[in-house]
Amino acid sequence: MSNWLDEVKFDRNGLIPAIAQHHQTGRVLMVAWMNREALQLTAEKKQAVYYSRSRQKLWHKGEESGHFQTVHDIRLDCDADVIILQIEQHGGIACHTGRESCFYRTLTANGWEIVDAQLKDPTAIYGEHAHAPTSTLDTAEHVDILTHLGQLMQQRKAADADQSYVASLYKKGLNKILEKVGEENIETIIAAKDFAAKSSDELKNDLIYETADLWFHSIIMLGYFDLSPHVVLDELARRQGLSGLVEKANRSKSP
Repeated sequence: MSNWLDEVKFDRNGLIPAIAQHHQTGRVLMVAWMNREALQLTAEKKQAVYYSRSRQKLWHKGEESGHFQTVHDIRLDCDADVIILQIEQHGGIACHTGRESCFYRTLTANGWEIVDAQLKDPTAIYGEHAHAPTSTLDTAEHVDILTHLGQLMQQRKAADADQSYVASLYKKGLNKILEKVGEENIETIIAAKDFAAKSSDELKNDLIYETADLWFHSIIMLGYFDLSPHVVLDELARRQGLSGLVEKANRSKSP
């Protein structure tokens, strides 16, 4: 009987793309590469082992994060040049950005829109070895997020309140928006005090998430007045080089 690996068509670099798919939901979680050894080890260990092209070595998924992938089934396509792994994702996070899936952007009329929440801060997963952005889209995600949110607020004003949380807040009016800003402010304060009292990754993540909620609802408030979040950045930039006392003094002199 011939070796089953001989039937696999690896490319000129000895690699084959491998798609990791949730064995129950069918959702595609990530795409990586395998060489002959990685595929053989995956079949033997029943855990996903890939080949890192950037590091030029085998990569046991979860070796840094602890988010291992148990392999339930390995399938080969009709041309024998693509692998699909039916896997169980331990920790529920496959993407190095801290999301369930690497496919967390969807194409809209305004470009790529992030539709999946970050489940965990990458620094809480990888520590000081947190992965740097792997594409220009990852970098743009951080640079342009305020622009994206500012545009989103304007779009949501005209959206169906039954289909959009932001649109529902705009429909309820300014008082409801301010009420939410107040609630998120209190929750952020509580999270900060909890983290100060007992430092842990979980409490740190709580503080990060509550702060994100506070910022998000503050941006909704700005959007109510047709103000872009960039006006706040501009104000922060204006303050650069001024000490806190000088800045306060300048404010007190303003009419």
